[in-house]
Amino acid sequence: MLRIEDLWVSYGHVRALSGVSLEVKRGAIVSIIGSNGAGKSTLLNAVSGLVKPEKGKIFIWDETGPDTASLLPKEPHRVVRLGVVQVPEGRQIFPGLTVRENLMAGAYTMSDRSRVAENLERMFSMFPILRERSSQQAGTLSGGEQQMLAICRGLMSDPRLLLLDEPSLGLAPIIVKSVFETVTRIRDEGITVILVEQNANQALAIADYGYVLENGRVVLEGRGRDLLCDPAVIDAYLGGSGQACEVAPEA
Repeated sequence: MLRIEDLWVSYGHVRALSGVSLEVKRGAIVSIIGSNGAGKSTLLNAVSGLVKPEKGKIFIWDETGPDTASLLPKEPHRVVRLGVVQVPEGRQIFPGLTVRENLMAGAYTMSDRSRVAENLERMFSMFPILRERSSQQAGTLSGGEQQMLAICRGLMSDPRLLLLDEPSLGLAPIIVKSVFETVTRIRDEGITVILVEQNANQALAIADYGYVLENGRVVLEGRGRDLLCDPAVIDAYLGGSGQACEVAPEA
């Protein structure tokens, strides 16, 4: 569904991505892990059109396959209209707007009002607490509720590809578990997901495929459960414990 070839991004004299190449298959969760400053968020921002690569290409294609691939536009609004939507790090909801208004903001590219109404009802069914708080200012929600609102706002536009940037950041463990269950549910509904996460254990446990970024380069890739068992990943990102490998999900 998405292919990135030899992507280079810099901020002034600071190199953020150095020749990154990866592929995301339709209907998969692809997790991207790495330490702070590895280039994970920059990669998502490049896909979304929020940062401009120095060189490299990003291709997207539909259900007909890679033979019909076309270059992803560089303008963020055109990227969204193609069904590629990013849920940013830190949630970035509109705190002064109500929950309902935040959700409706996510559907700004859609002209089919009946479909917007269907999506709104689907979000409320997925997270009943949002229905209960629909008239409440979003800034008064808990951190976990705000994260669910941010995800639902992204889903309001019927994305084909959802880019999630650190969705578990700053949340309590019980809420983190709910977030990753939600990501799996989104994939099961047929939406492709790119998940950027520092919580490597959880991210790889639900991933169909994963990439490890270090200093702006892909240094490892493979099935999520295989990366969970990789000694380098265990040592660098799983606290030196191979326990996660023992419970890794089967493909």
